[in-house]
Amino acid sequence: MDEPRPESRRLAAAFIALLILLTLAVLYAPRFEHPRTGPRATVTRRLLGPSVQIWLSTEDRRLKLVRQPDIRMSGSSPQPADVVIDVQKKLQTMDGFGAALTDSSAWLLQNKMSALQRGAILHELYGPPPGLNLNMMRLTIGASDFSLKPYTLDDVAQGQTDEPLAHFNVTPNLADVIPMMQEILAIHPTLLTIASPWSAPAWMKDSENLIGGSLLTQYESNYADYLIKYLDAYQGYGIPIYALTVQNEPNFSPITYPGMEMGADQRARLVGQYLGPKLAAHKPKTRILEWDHNWNHPEQPLAVLADPDATRYVDGVAWHCYEGSQVAQGRVHRAFPQKDTYITECSGGDWASSANGELIWFSRNLLVTGIRHWARGVVYWNLALDEDHGPHFGGCAACKGVITIDSKTGTVSRNDEYYALAHFSSFVLPGAVRVTSTDTDADKGIANVAFQNASEGSVVLVMVNSNKEARSVSVSEGPTHFEYAMPPRSVATLVWNTGQPGALMRRALSWLNRTATGLTPAHHEAQPQN
Repeated sequence: MDEPRPESRRLAAAFIALLILLTLAVLYAPRFEHPRTGPRATVTRRLLGPSVQIWLSTEDRRLKLVRQPDIRMSGSSPQPADVVIDVQKKLQTMDGFGAALTDSSAWLLQNKMSALQRGAILHELYGPPPGLNLNMMRLTIGASDFSLKPYTLDDVAQGQTDEPLAHFNVTPNLADVIPMMQEILAIHPTLLTIASPWSAPAWMKDSENLIGGSLLTQYESNYADYLIKYLDAYQGYGIPIYALTVQNEPNFSPITYPGMEMGADQRARLVGQYLGPKLAAHKPKTRILEWDHNWNHPEQPLAVLADPDATRYVDGVAWHCYEGSQVAQGRVHRAFPQKDTYITECSGGDWASSANGELIWFSRNLLVTGIRHWARGVVYWNLALDEDHGPHFGGCAACKGVITIDSKTGTVSRNDEYYALAHFSSFVLPGAVRVTSTDTDADKGIANVAFQNASEGSVVLVMVNSNKEARSVSVSEGPTHFEYAMPPRSVATLVWNTGQPGALMRRALSWLNRTATGLTPAHHEAQPQN
């Protein structure tokens, strides 16, 4: 039989290569889908070539993380774009997003939901996309205001002390917090958990009460041991603690729930002389985060970080959102750029300022702006509360959770905070890197922050339109450009991938190039090497 002509072989090879390229173009498109709990979007057309996928939420709740039609990307525009993204200029690596499993949240999940209801919502919250993929958690060491009663993990009769911590135990957490954490970790084993105490045991305090007062100097070493015993106890139940703060809101002494003041000098001494050295050889490693309070007093963490004994053991700074400005995060970061930044508490609620909802505030002020000021992780306050903003012991009477659990039926309502977090957590994967993007908030009222996912190279841009009218925004990244008209008072997550092709695609491109020039593999071997 006659050998096929070279021209026939080249045409066949080119046709096969083209089929491979078309297949790979589909395979390499971003694989995100919107969370299954949101309203289903209508079927969208998939564009051949680079395109942008879009998910949108609006303040009026008409759209809740709904997939929009893709936008085709084009070559660079002659006009400067509003948002210029440079993936070569990398900033902080992201750890993730989450909320606190307070005693109240854990109790509701355990006692007011069926096993089927609980499993469904936990997989939705902590499962990979199309779930929310929440991968950070905060726990309270002892009671907070969102507990059913006040307690610590070493309570003894009034007038007694327990310096050896012989009575230390986590019994109060065995009915709900610990089993809920175990159930969540079974879904998301790499969950990063930050733990914070609201009060030392009463016998360690000058007030001899969980409410108010301060830690007595003579018990600072015992208090460090108390925190380490907590780490060991939880590790024994398969719950590793990623980071620890020494006191929640140390600049505030509540009068209706557990708490205590702890000045910068005492925090520095506690970390530098006791907790830091004791944790240095502790395994697994638990990081120490300083401050754990509002943006309005950056001088407090700055003082602790300036202490030579304490700073060597401090890994980062934790912030709350209730007073001050996110600019404080940037100020501390510039002074100590090697220290990480986290937002560890912020709550929404049914108060006057939230009459129109909280989607825009949380998306813009907490998430976009907080991350632009170096936050590696953002953790909301209560994961779940009931229809009466509880249960709780003192404290905030109007706070909301990420979700609301109906205490009679166990059904779930998803609050604005749910969708604000989802616009990030479902798309910005752990290990993603924030990349530079033009700040357009001041001139256009469009806040934005951009990331690149390390695992697949996709670019994620989250934009928030805080204007009462639609705004067109032009975006450029490398040689590509597109425009998007953002609806009024809306949040959009945009995802695309124009990075380098994978190995299989590179092989197909090389094959197509050789075929087009008449160099089949057999011919290529005979060519002189450059």
